[in-house]
Amino acid sequence: MEKNQHYWIEQLALEPHPEGGYFKQVLCSEQSLDISAKKRRPYYTSIYFLLTKGSPSHFHRLSSDEVWYFHAGSALTIHLLHQNGQYETIQLGTNIEKGEVLQAVVPQNVIFGSSVEGDGEFSLVSCMVSPGFDYQDFELFTKKQLTLHYPDQTKIIEQLAYEQLPE
Repeated sequence: MEKNQHYWIEQLALEPHPEGGYFKQVLCSEQSLDISAKKRRPYYTSIYFLLTKGSPSHFHRLSSDEVWYFHAGSALTIHLLHQNGQYETIQLGTNIEKGEVLQAVVPQNVIFGSSVEGDGEFSLVSCMVSPGFDYQDFELFTKKQLTLHYPDQTKIIEQLAYEQLPE
């Protein structure tokens, strides 16, 4: 029996994520470090993250590196908008011959989002953030904000940026 998105959401007890998709934090380091005089973060955190055709990961930025690991479903494209204006994609999946990779790093402070590719309905991945994730280090973007800084990337911005940020 092929497992669909509903199976994974139920079995892993995933909940909606503000950037899109569904998630559950599964790991958090017991050790922590001082990022600044006012910020303390765990060494790492890790989530299960399930994205669908209708619920992609919208453009956002983290102040830490994030490592993505592919588990199941269709290939996933990670769309990166670098500070110098460069647009890059990473194909996460199991078709190594087609250039897909099983894991990839999104560097800190790069704006990125992700979308399910092809005819597939979902992608199940894990994301590990180091130093660990905190919503204070998370920033979502609107289409208007991104279009000002990345005018050559309006097509992907239209697809993966919010018109208005969710409450």
